[in-house]
Amino acid sequence: MSQYAHPEVLVEPDWLEEHLNDPDIRIVEASEDPTLYDQAHIPNALRLHWKNDLQDPVIRDWIPKDRFERLLGELGISDRHTVIFYGDKNNWFATYTFWLFKYYGHADARILNGGRDRWLREGRRVTAEVPRFPPTTYKAKDPDNSIRAFRDEILQRLSQPQVALVDVRSPAEYAGELLAPPAYPQEGAQRGGHIPGAKNIPWTQNVREDGTFKPPEELRQLYESLGIRPDKEVIAYCRIGERSSLTWFTLKYLLGYEKVKNYDGSWTEWGSMVGVPIER
Repeated sequence: MSQYAHPEVLVEPDWLEEHLNDPDIRIVEASEDPTLYDQAHIPNALRLHWKNDLQDPVIRDWIPKDRFERLLGELGISDRHTVIFYGDKNNWFATYTFWLFKYYGHADARILNGGRDRWLREGRRVTAEVPRFPPTTYKAKDPDNSIRAFRDEILQRLSQPQVALVDVRSPAEYAGELLAPPAYPQEGAQRGGHIPGAKNIPWTQNVREDGTFKPPEELRQLYESLGIRPDKEVIAYCRIGERSSLTWFTLKYLLGYEKVKNYDGSWTEWGSMVGVPIER
């Protein structure tokens, strides 16, 4: 891991197991299927439900800064804690939640390499006990829009050569044959296809079969061979922004790209808007 641009953002299971009771650390499970937490989770891990806890129930957006602060304070997470995220599905929703924490300026956030599946596969300790930590005060920063892309920005910059779009969905979604991954309901957008000019680099190409991240030389070759270079302003998207958050994490923290954004509106927004171009 020392060869990554920011190796400190990845932790291995051995390290985490040694720090399960460290008072300066909070562990957060953020899985696509939040019910997995009730079955078994890493000792001292808290649960954050990516939709019920972190997304506004009325408008399509994240909870505002004050609610984010209140939520974390009630859970016993402060802005001074090192927060370790892990989840199912090769850490889609772990990197999604990591991205949100960075959006609100959390200083020390990290990802468990290989996530929940690797922890279980290696036979490490789990529990059904829900931890309780004393409430604390969380001080968030103002939203960091340097890591978040919005539809109008993308529409205005489609033809600019310094902007590189990465569609991290499956080839069938990219081609417009599917509106969602095969195991999901085919809904969420009015049209199939991709944003004009976007390169298709599925999120799966960032990780090995065991869910751990590939070495930096493989990742660098993957992206640069398709013109996604460090001098570009890169915008990643998928269907709702969770798979693309893993690509954002890969580019920004593992490869050290300085200008990377996650378009969390993604295809469910772009594929339903009136008057915007698509390609198939």
